[in-house]
Amino acid sequence: MPAQISAAPLPVVIIGAGLAGLTVALHLAETQPVIVLAKRQLEEAATAWAQGGIVGVLGNDDSIGSHVRDTQEAGAGLVDEHTAEFIARHSARAVQWLVERGVPFSPDPDGPLGLHLTREGGHAVRRIAHAADATGKAIHDVLLAEVKRHPNISMRERWMAVDLITDRHLRKGGAPSANTQRCHGVYALDIETHRVETLPASAVVLATGGVGKVYRYTSNPDTATGDGIAMAWRAGCRVGNMEFIQFHPTCLYHPQERSFLITEALRGEGAYLRLPDGTRFMPAHDERGELAPRDIVARAIDFEMKKHGLDHVWLDATHLGEAFLKEHFPTIHARCLSLGIDIATQFIPVVPAAHYTCGGVVTDLQGRTDLPGLYAVGETTYTGLHGANRLASNSLLECVVLGRTCADDIQAQQPPKSPALPGWDESQVSDADEEVVISHNWDELRLVMWNYVGIVRTTRRLERALHRIKLLRSEIDDYYAAFRVSRDLLELRNLVDCAELIVRSALSRQESRGLHYSRDYPRTLPVSFPTILSKKPKKRDAWLP
Repeated sequence: MPAQISAAPLPVVIIGAGLAGLTVALHLAETQPVIVLAKRQLEEAATAWAQGGIVGVLGNDDSIGSHVRDTQEAGAGLVDEHTAEFIARHSARAVQWLVERGVPFSPDPDGPLGLHLTREGGHAVRRIAHAADATGKAIHDVLLAEVKRHPNISMRERWMAVDLITDRHLRKGGAPSANTQRCHGVYALDIETHRVETLPASAVVLATGGVGKVYRYTSNPDTATGDGIAMAWRAGCRVGNMEFIQFHPTCLYHPQERSFLITEALRGEGAYLRLPDGTRFMPAHDERGELAPRDIVARAIDFEMKKHGLDHVWLDATHLGEAFLKEHFPTIHARCLSLGIDIATQFIPVVPAAHYTCGGVVTDLQGRTDLPGLYAVGETTYTGLHGANRLASNSLLECVVLGRTCADDIQAQQPPKSPALPGWDESQVSDADEEVVISHNWDELRLVMWNYVGIVRTTRRLERALHRIKLLRSEIDDYYAAFRVSRDLLELRNLVDCAELIVRSALSRQESRGLHYSRDYPRTLPVSFPTILSKKPKKRDAWLP
C-alpha cells in the first residue's frame, strides 16, 4: 500500500506586523508555519513611532514591587495587580531577549546589561531601556529583518483582515451554541488584487494596535483603526475600558503633517502655551503652568479651544533662542522649518491628539480571548495592566512579555480539526458607485468623536455622539451590504464599531478617573471597577455594564 501523506499543518495567522505581532511570530516559527498580515507597508506599524523606551526592572535600586506601585498609581485604581506583577517580573527577560536579537539600545558600560537606563514621568527610578529618542523604530527594524529572513514565516504586505471565521459561518439558519464556537481562520482582502481570500488557521492572533484614527487629531499612524477590537467584538468577545483614551497635549497642527508630536520636553525647557492674542492660559488652570501633568494640560487646551472657538492654540519657544533650539530640539526645529515654521521666531500651532488606547479585547495573560482559537496581544487588548491611564514605556513591554506567553500557549494546544471553510460570497454585491460616501462618513465620525467624546466629556455630548454614530452605522452597514469591500470601507466599518464601544463605555462610567473626565461627574468614586461590555446572544445587540 502506498504510504499515507499527512496534511500540512495549518498556519497561525497573525494580523498586524508591529512589535506584538512580530514577537508572537518569532516565538512560534520554530515549530509551526506562520502568516503575518500587514494592511499597509511592513514598516508602517505604530511600534516604529514610539519615541520613549521599554521598561526593564534591572538596576540595583529597582524592584518589581516598585514598578508595580508606579503602574498602579498611573492607572488610577484600575490596574490589575496580578497582571502588573507578572509583566514586571518578566521585564528583565523581555529586554534581554531584545538585546539578544541585536536591538541597538543606547549603551552604558556601567549600566545593567551594559544599557543606559533613563527615567520617565511616573517612574520612581531609572528603568527605561532606550535607543536614543527612536526606540520603537530601532526595535521594529531589527525584529522585522529577522522575521523576513525566517523560512517558516510568510509576510503578506497590503493584506487586510475583513472578519474572523467562526462557527456561525459554517452553519445556515441560527447561531451555534456557545460551547461549540471557535475561530477557524480569517477572511482577508488582498488590496492589490481586490480579492477576498479564505485563510484557514490553527489559531488567529490579533495584533492590530489601537484606535487613534477614530479622532480628528491623533499621534497614531493611519493603521490605527481598531480593526482587531472591532472584529473580536463582532465575533462575540468582550471588550474592556474603552473609555480610557490617552491624549498627548501637543501635536503639530498643520495640513501637511497630521501626526507629528511636539515633545513635552520643550515645555520643560520653558516654552509657553498661548492664545491667539498672546495671552498665556495655563497658570489659570494649574499653579504648575505648562509643567502640569499631561492630562491637565490637555484638558486646559481643550477648554480654551472650545471657549474661544479655536482650531488650535500656540506654543511659544521663541525666547529660548535659535542656538538652544537647534542644539536640544534639532528634529522639531528641522521638521517645523520644512513646513515654513521657524520655531526660533514663530509660535508653533498645536492641538491635543489621541495617543494610546488603554482598553480593548479582554484577554488573559496568555493572550486568550473569549473565543477558542482567537488570541490578542498589545494595544488591541485589555489585560488590566494600564487601568485608567498608561504608565510611560509599559506598552512595548506588554507586547514582548505577552507575545511570548501567547506563542507558548498556542504551541501547547492540540492542532484543531480543520472544517471546510466557506469562501467569501460576493454574489449579491457590486462595485461601489459613489466612494465619496466613505470619505464623508469618515470625516463626520472623527469630528463627532473629537467634539463630543474627547478630552472633556458630558452626558449630553456623549448621547449626541451615540445618536449620530447610530445614523452613521446604518449608512455604513447598508453600504457594506451592497458593495464590494475596500480597505477604506473596512476601516470605516471598524472605526464606527469602536466609536460606539468608546461612547457606551464612557456613558457607563459615572465618575471622573484617569483619562475619563466628565463635567457631570467630576468626583472620583472611592471604589471603582473596569468597564466590561458584552454582547447578549439575542437577535439585536444588547449591552452589559
